[in-house]
Amino acid sequence: ISMDISVLHQKYDEKARYIKTKETNKQDQTQQTDNDFSEEENDIFDDVFGNLSPSDKASSQSDPVHPMDVQMAVFHCADGFLKQLMVTKLSQCQYALPLLVPDPFTRQIEFPLWTFRQVKKSWKMRNNNEIISQTQPIYKAETPMVFFFRFGSVSSSKSQLMNSLINEKHNTFFHRNCPGSSRTRVLMDGVVEIAWFCPSGTNDDKFTDCVAFCNLHGDAGDHEKQLQILTEMASVNVVLLPQLDRNESIKMIQNLYTNKKPLICLLTEDESTVTEMNNTKLKIGLKERSHSDASEELRRAINDCLPETSFTFRLEDVSKHSDIRVDEEDDDDSRRGREAAQQMMNLQVHFSSLPSLAAEMMISGFPLELMDGDAAHVPVIWISAVLDQLIQKLEDQRVFVLSVLGTQSSGKSTMLNAMFGLQFAVSAGRCTRGAFMQLVRVSDEMKTQMNFDYILVVDTEGLGALELSGRSTRDHDNELATFVVGLANQTLISIFGENPSGMQDILQIVVQVFMRMKKVRLNPSCVFVHQNISDITAREKNMEGRRRLLETLNEMTKLAAKDEGYDAECFSDVIRFDVQNDVKYFAQLWEGSPPMATPNPNYCENIQELKETIETCASKSHGMTLTHLKDRIKDLWDALLKEQFIINFRKSLEISAYRKLETEYSKWSWSLRSAMMETENKLHNQIENETIHEVKETNLQREMKKTSEKVKKSMSEFFEKDTNADILIQWKTSFEIKIKELQENIVRETESKLNQILQQEDLKKKIDAQRTHHENTLIEKSKKLALEFKDKTIDAEILKKQFDLFWKQCVKKIITESPPIKDIDIMRDLKLLLNDIYKSVSVDQRMEKSESKDVFSVPSYSDYVQLKKSSGFTGSGTNIHRSTKKFGYSLSREDEAQIRSLVTDIAQHTDSMIMSFNISKMGYNIRCIQQITDYIKKRVTEHQEGPVKYVFKNEFFRDLVLSICMRANKMITDQHRIFRDANDPAIYVKKKREQYYSIFKKYCHEATSVTIFGEIICQKLKDSIEQSVYKKTARDLADEIRMNCESLNGNRSKLEKYILKTLAEENDFDKYMNYIHNPKDHFKSFIRDEVSRYITDKFSVSVLPKMKENIKLLQQKIMKTESTECVQVNNGNVGLWLKSFTQQLSDELIFSEKDLSGVKHDDDGVDDFSLLQDVIRDKLPDVMSEISLRFNTKAFPKNLDYKFRPDELLIDHFCQCCWVQCPFCKATCTNTIENHDGDHSVPFHRVIGLNGMHYKNTRNLSTSICTSAVASNLSFYPNASDDNVLWQEYRTAGGDYADWSITSDLSELPYWKWFVCRFKKDLEKYYNKTFEGRGKIPDEWKKCSKQDAVESLDQYI
Repeated sequence: ISMDISVLHQKYDEKARYIKTKETNKQDQTQQTDNDFSEEENDIFDDVFGNLSPSDKASSQSDPVHPMDVQMAVFHCADGFLKQLMVTKLSQCQYALPLLVPDPFTRQIEFPLWTFRQVKKSWKMRNNNEIISQTQPIYKAETPMVFFFRFGSVSSSKSQLMNSLINEKHNTFFHRNCPGSSRTRVLMDGVVEIAWFCPSGTNDDKFTDCVAFCNLHGDAGDHEKQLQILTEMASVNVVLLPQLDRNESIKMIQNLYTNKKPLICLLTEDESTVTEMNNTKLKIGLKERSHSDASEELRRAINDCLPETSFTFRLEDVSKHSDIRVDEEDDDDSRRGREAAQQMMNLQVHFSSLPSLAAEMMISGFPLELMDGDAAHVPVIWISAVLDQLIQKLEDQRVFVLSVLGTQSSGKSTMLNAMFGLQFAVSAGRCTRGAFMQLVRVSDEMKTQMNFDYILVVDTEGLGALELSGRSTRDHDNELATFVVGLANQTLISIFGENPSGMQDILQIVVQVFMRMKKVRLNPSCVFVHQNISDITAREKNMEGRRRLLETLNEMTKLAAKDEGYDAECFSDVIRFDVQNDVKYFAQLWEGSPPMATPNPNYCENIQELKETIETCASKSHGMTLTHLKDRIKDLWDALLKEQFIINFRKSLEISAYRKLETEYSKWSWSLRSAMMETENKLHNQIENETIHEVKETNLQREMKKTSEKVKKSMSEFFEKDTNADILIQWKTSFEIKIKELQENIVRETESKLNQILQQEDLKKKIDAQRTHHENTLIEKSKKLALEFKDKTIDAEILKKQFDLFWKQCVKKIITESPPIKDIDIMRDLKLLLNDIYKSVSVDQRMEKSESKDVFSVPSYSDYVQLKKSSGFTGSGTNIHRSTKKFGYSLSREDEAQIRSLVTDIAQHTDSMIMSFNISKMGYNIRCIQQITDYIKKRVTEHQEGPVKYVFKNEFFRDLVLSICMRANKMITDQHRIFRDANDPAIYVKKKREQYYSIFKKYCHEATSVTIFGEIICQKLKDSIEQSVYKKTARDLADEIRMNCESLNGNRSKLEKYILKTLAEENDFDKYMNYIHNPKDHFKSFIRDEVSRYITDKFSVSVLPKMKENIKLLQQKIMKTESTECVQVNNGNVGLWLKSFTQQLSDELIFSEKDLSGVKHDDDGVDDFSLLQDVIRDKLPDVMSEISLRFNTKAFPKNLDYKFRPDELLIDHFCQCCWVQCPFCKATCTNTIENHDGDHSVPFHRVIGLNGMHYKNTRNLSTSICTSAVASNLSFYPNASDDNVLWQEYRTAGGDYADWSITSDLSELPYWKWFVCRFKKDLEKYYNKTFEGRGKIPDEWKKCSKQDAVESLDQYI
C-alpha cells in the first residue's frame, strides 16, 4: 500500500470517532465549497443534505454533522480497498462494522463482503475444565446471532443497550449519548451494523460462545428488506418499541411471534420485568428501570434463549439473499483483484519472471522475506534479482532503511503496522520468523523535507526466541542483529516493560552490534522503545527508567568491548545517543482483557511522537539508493558468512567508498593538471617569443589559484554530502594533503621544465637565428631579382624559369654554408661509447649474436652478479647461495626485488633526462647518450658499493644501457626528425619554395610593400599556427579520451582492471610477466596503445573536427588582433605595429618580431597599417585552408612533440604515483602520490608464488596469498636467512617489509587463482620451480574459469 507517512497516526485512535465539528459562518462554507470541490463532487452532499424538509434544514443549520454520517460518507466514497482497510481498523478498535448499507441515492442495499475478508476474531470457550481456543476469519465463522431493531420512536437507546451486553466500558455501537452526537443523521437510517462478543474462557464471560450482534438503525418499518434478511438469519430477535399496540408494526411482530425463533420484546413505556409470553417469547419493560438492571435482565434472557434455537449465522451466507448487491460480485476493484489473484494461482510462472512479480508486490505494499527464519539464511541472489527489478520499475530511488529489534512478542510488528499502515503479520502467539522488508512511499509533500523517495521498513523475529533452543541462540541473535542494524539508517529497539535488567543478554547483543557498526564506520541511529508501560505520565518515574537503562547500556558496553577488543567505557562512546530524546515509553496497546480489549488512545499518541522522532532523524539522512541497498545486503551477508564480520564488511564497505573517492580524486587531479597544461603552453610560447625571461613558482601558483579553489570546494562538498561521508571522513585529511602535494609537485615540475627551456634559449637562439637569416635572405634576394624585371613585359613561363635558376643557386649556397643535419643512429653511437669503456669485449659482436638481454624482462639477475671478494664467503652466503647453474649465483628473492627496483628507477630517471634534452628544439648530440651512460654508471656503482654482498658484472651495465637506449631509440629519433625538418636548410627551404615564388611574383607585378609584407607575415605564421593547433587539439583530445575511453575514464585502479582484462584476453605469458615485474612500463604501453587506437578509430568524427574548430578559433583570434590604433596613438612605425601584433598573439603562438627581423620594411613605405591589417585578414583564410589540407591520421602523431602528445599527457596523469611493489606478491601500491608518507597498501594481494616465493629447502612455489598468510601462524624467511619471521609479525623483518600495511583477512581476488592455474607450466619454467608438494594448487582454484576471473575484477575493483 502506498502510504503517506504523515497521516497514519490515527490507525488505532478510537477517539477519532468523537472529534467534534466546528460550525463556520456561511461565507466560509461557501468559500470552501468553491475552492475544494468540483460541481460533480458536490452532488453527494447536495442530494443527501439538500433534500431535507424545512424543519430538517433548520435543525441541520444548528446541529453539527453526525459522526456516523462522516464515517458513512467516507465509506460510500471509498474504493473497495479503502473500505476493507476501514472495516479492518474499525474491527481492531472493537467498533461495529457496516453489514448492510443502503445506497444513499438508489436505496439499493449493498452487502460489503469484501471488506470483511481481512477481519479475524479469536475467542476461548470452556468445555468442562478444558479451554478451547479458536481463531477464524470472521466471514467463515458460524456463531449465534442476535438481531436488534425497533419500531417507531423509542425513549431508550437501542445501541447503548447493546453496548452493555458486549462491553459496558466501550461504545461498540455509536449511540445518541456519545460525545459529538447530534439530533440529526442522514446516512445511517437503514444501515445494519454487526459486532461480535468473543469470550475469554473465564467465569466472567457474559456469553459462553462467540455471539454476533446485528443492529438495524432507524425505524424497522421503513426498512422491510433488511428486516426480512436479518430476522430470517438471526438466532434470537430483539425488538424495541414503545408498547405493544395494534398498529401496522404489530403485523410484523405477529409474524415473528408465530415463528419458532426466540423473540424478545423490549417495551420502553412498560415497567414490567421479564415476562414470558410464550415459549421463547419474552417481554421486558424498560421504563423506570436502571440501565444496568435492564441490560442484566436482557443478557440472562438472551442466554436462556440461545440454547433453545438451532439457528446459526455465517456472514458469508448473507450474499445468498436476492435483491441485494454484493461488492465482490459487482465492484470493479474487487473483481479485478479476484481475477488477478486467480490468474496468479493458475499460471505456471517461469522462474525468470518471479523477481518481477515480487517487485510488483513490494510496490503494491506487500512485505518481502529478507531472511529465511527457518534456515537463518539470506537468499542474496533472489533478493538482488528482486531489487534489480525494483530499480527497473522505480528507477534507482533513494530509501531510508528503518529496522526494528527486540525480544519475542514485544510489539515490534504491531508498532510498525500502527505507524505506517503496514501488513506485517501479528496475532496472539504469532511471531515473525527471520526478517521481512516493506516499502512505504514518501508523499510528495514530505519529499520536500526528506532526501529520499521511500522508507524501507525491516521487521525481524524476536531475539532469544524459544523455538531456537535447539541451536546456538546467541550466535543466531548476533547474526540477525548485526545484519538488520548494518542494513539500517535507524534502528528501533523494542523492550517489553520498563525494567531493562531482564534484557541484559539482548542489550549486550545490541551494544555489541552498534560497536561493530562503529568499527566499520556505519553510523545508524537508535531509539529504545519501552512498550506496555502502565503509567507513562509519571515524569519522575520515566527519568528513573531512563537512568537505569543508561546504566545497563554502559555496563553492557564494557562487557561487549572486551569481546570485540574495543576501547569504550560508556554507550555514548559507541553511538550518538541522547537518553532524553532517544528513549520512548509506550502505553499498553489494549485497554481491558483480550479478546474484547479495545485499543488504548495513548498508544496512538506515543506512536505519533515516535514517528516525529524518526522523521527528524530521516530529514538529516540521505538514506541510500536501491543499488547501494542491494550491495550492502550482499556485503553484510558475505561478511557474516565468513565469520569475520568486522574485517570483511569493513573491507567491502571501504573498498566501495574508497573506489568512489579515487574516482573523484582522479577528476580533481586531472583538473589541476589540465589547468597547468594550459598555463605551461602559454608560458612556453611566451618564452619562445622572448616576452618573459624567468618563471617563478609564485607565478605558477597564482595561475592555478582559481582551479585550486574550485577543486577544494568540490572536495569539501564530496566529503560532507556523499552518502558514505561517515566512512570517507577517515581519508579526508590525507586526501587534502595529497591534493596539496600533487599541486605542489605539478607546479615544481612545470617550473623546472620551463626553466630548462629558458636555459637552452641562448643555444636555441643561434639555431633559430640561422634559420631566420636564411629565410629573410631568400626574401630579400627574390625581391632584388624581381626589381630587375620591373617595368618589363615577361612571359610567365620565362619568369618561372628565371626564379627556378635563382632558387637553385641560392639553395646551393645556403647548403654549402650550412651543412645539412644528418640522420642519427643512436645504437651506433652507443656501441662506440661502450667499446671505449669495454675494450676487451666487442659490443658489436655481442649485439650481432643477440647475446645482450632485455634487462626489463629477465626472470632473474643471478647471471649478472658475483660475490664481493671482501665478503669472506667461499660458498653460500646470507643473501646468495651457489647455484646449480654452471655460471653465476642465485640471488635471494629480496635481492632480486632490490635490483629490479634499481633498474626501474634508473629507467624512470633516464626518461626524464631525455625529455629535458628538448631534442625537438635543440637537436640530438652524442652528448645525450654520454650523459645517460654516465648517469647509469654512477647509479650502478653506488648500488654495488652499498650494503650488498655482490657486485655487478660488466654485462649488467652493458645490457642495462642497451635496454634503456633501445626503448628510447624511437622517441629520440622522432624528436630529432622534428628538429631536422624545422632546421635543415635542404628541407625547410624546399618546403617554402612556393611561398617565396608567390612573393617574387608580387614584387614583379609591382604590388605595394604593404601587400607583400602582409603576405610575408601570413607565410611566417603558418608553421606557428600549425604547431599551436596540434598542441591545443592534443590537450582537448586528452580531455575527451579521459572522459570517453572506458579504460581511461576513471582512476588508476579502474585502468588496472582493464589492463588485467586485456591480459586475460591476450593470453600472453610474457606480457603478464612484464606487467608483474615492470608495472609502470606496462601501464605506459597500454595507455599509448589505447590512445593510438582511439585516435585511429575516432579521427574523422572527433580528432579532425577538433583540429578544424581550433584552427577556426585561432583564425578568429588573429583576425581580431588590432594594432593600428596603438601605432597611431604613439606615432609609431611598422616596428611598433609588429611588436603590438606579435605580443597580442604571444600566449597562443610562437611568433615574435625576431622572425621578421631580417625583412626590410621601414624603407619600403609600409605605413598604411589599416591596409596591412586588411591584407592579413584577406590572406589568412588561404593559409588556414592550406594547413587544414595537411591534417590526417599519420600527420597527427608525427607532427607533435612527444611531451605534448595526448598519450604522454595521460601517462603523466596516471603514472605519477607510487609504484612500490609488495615484497611478497609484487602487487603495486595504489597510493596516487609518489614518495608518499605512510605505509604502502593495496586492496587485494596476489598469490606469492607469482613472485617466485617458495618453501625453504624445496622447489615448491607457494600458493599463499599475503592477506590470508598474515592471518595464519605460518612463518617466512626474509633475505634467505635461517631466521624465520612469523607472517603476523612481518614488519619485524625490516626493510621493505616494514613499509607495508597488509591487513589480515580472507579477501582473495579469484583472478590470480585462475592465472596460476592457466599459466602453471609457464610459471614453473620461468622460476625453475614447481607447484607441487606443499605448493600444490587447491582443486577449488581449478573451478575458476576465465569468465569468473574477469567478472571478479568488476566485482572487487
